[in-house]
Amino acid sequence: MGINTVALTHAFMARYLREGDLCIDATAGRGRDTQFLCEQVGERGRVLAFDIQQAAVEETRARLTAAGLAARAQVICDSHSNMARYAAPESVRCICFNFGYLPGGDHTVYTTAQTSIPAIEAGLTLLAPDGVMSLAIYYGGQTGYDERDALLAYLQTLDDKRYTVLTSTFANRPNDPPIPVCLWKQG
Repeated sequence: MGINTVALTHAFMARYLREGDLCIDATAGRGRDTQFLCEQVGERGRVLAFDIQQAAVEETRARLTAAGLAARAQVICDSHSNMARYAAPESVRCICFNFGYLPGGDHTVYTTAQTSIPAIEAGLTLLAPDGVMSLAIYYGGQTGYDERDALLAYLQTLDDKRYTVLTSTFANRPNDPPIPVCLWKQG
């Protein structure tokens, strides 16, 4: 299969994560990113994971329990746009997003720019100096093109003295390959 968006975003995040960090998985989904973050932050670290679908919350909790990582995470059934209710400003080392719909889930439930942009904005206030954010923008099918366009336009407006944003594309992948984005907050 080669390199994909998940592999790229995980490699990016792993480079900056440390034992004891607080991280956020803004879109828990099937729990893969939540598990990855829990493994990276170690026993002293903590991960907050958000999803609006109860089935995703339960699947993430089950995955963490099976991996022996449940004590490191709090999985919350709430919108990612409300994450600032759960963490203090500048206290989070890493935040990851996967925009789109739950893989294998109900395709009528998906992220939209109306909550995703406020979630990114909230995340930027929560990121510690030198913190990082990864975004995987999945946008194919009947949903997501509007969100993709809004997210990419929004990211271009971020102050380049406070944030560095790297947007990548897969030039030789068919259809609508996801767009990995890496963001650094200046220290």
